Amino acid sequence: MTAGGTGKTPAVAMLAGWALDQGYRVAILSRGYGAQNRQEILEVSNGKGKYADIRMAGDEPSLLARAVPGSPVVISRDRYRAGRYAHRKFGSDFFILDDGFQHRKLKRDLDLVLIDAAHPFGNGRLLPWGPLREPLNQLCRADAIILTRFRRVTRAERGGNKGGKIKGQGNSRLLPPMEDTLAFVKGNFPSIPVFLADHEPSRVVFPARGETHDPGFLRKKRVVAFAGIAQPRYFEKTLIALGADVIRFRRFKDHYLYTGEDIDALIRIKEKTGASCLLTTEKDWMRIISAAPGYGDLAYLSIRFRLHPGHEAVLRMISDGFRE
Repeated sequence: MTAGGTGKTPAVAMLAGWALDQGYRVAILSRGYGAQNRQEILEVSNGKGKYADIRMAGDEPSLLARAVPGSPVVISRDRYRAGRYAHRKFGSDFFILDDGFQHRKLKRDLDLVLIDAAHPFGNGRLLPWGPLREPLNQLCRADAIILTRFRRVTRAERGGNKGGKIKGQGNSRLLPPMEDTLAFVKGNFPSIPVFLADHEPSRVVFPARGETHDPGFLRKKRVVAFAGIAQPRYFEKTLIALGADVIRFRRFKDHYLYTGEDIDALIRIKEKTGASCLLTTEKDWMRIISAAPGYGDLAYLSIRFRLHPGHEAVLRMISDGFRE
């Protein structure tokens, strides 16, 4: 429902991996936002280790191609044509649309809508005055709703927010994070099943060194961090929660294409402050590979999408929908 920040990419990776394990012939279809591609259809991955240039494909499709190496990834503004392409070339019969709720001209078997539980609707206004892609009453089209980043947080993590008014939806409603978001969704859309999920750190990767560590590796490490994603504050808070000493944090615009000069400037900050490493997100790393492929102290934090225990029924919904 909102532009960016709900954690769709890790969710798509989880669903695609699950579907492959179930024996489905999966293809991921994406619009390829931020890609420099001008082709009507671009094969980002063939599901067998062959990948398109990252700048041509965009960061999210490139990340998905590597996160789910057994699934082809195809981008096109026309997802129907992308699906037909994947069906003809790869025999795909199970299609996951990354960011497809508003792609109304394509018939879907199941619509899963992700909502950030802590910051669900921003100021409640439609683009470009707010983050909403369409009015909230359109949630009635969803077959299931998944509240992401659903966990108990401190008031400090909430930014001291005791609840913010959602404007522009008729009578204003108070929607403080987490539990009240759940109550709002269940109260206004009682017939739609709601599932809970979270995004959790899975590993710290130093690509140039070929090293991988558990997230606990960051505890008490002095780091210079940066991110060019929709909600960079989540990344910063995650690092702090892991016990990292974030001595400097730089924000870039979403889908920012880094240059060698950008990375050189960050390296100078790291060296001047005596930090142990530069740290970014895995999605940002997709846009950095060509700019800093050999710098050994640059790492990224990988995130995985995890359904809460007892909420795996959404996977059964998918299986049932496929059989129908």
